[in-house]
Amino acid sequence: MKKSKQTSVETVESGTERWLDLVRQQVDSLHFGVVQIVVHNARVTQIERTERLRLNLPRSESFSNPP
Repeated sequence: MKKSKQTSVETVESGTERWLDLVRQQVDSLHFGVVQIVVHNARVTQIERTERLRLNLPRSESFSNPP
């Protein structure tokens, strides 16, 4: 019985390491944006990433201030 508990803990730890590595990869490759972790029944089931593109235009070329 002790052996099955160890296997169970090892499985959980390796699963945790896997999704943590995936989140790290998403964050490392993101300059501006959001990484969300979706949980269902206490388990990470999905990782969502939204990337933003920031424009550094001079104020005279800004789209928010028409001439």
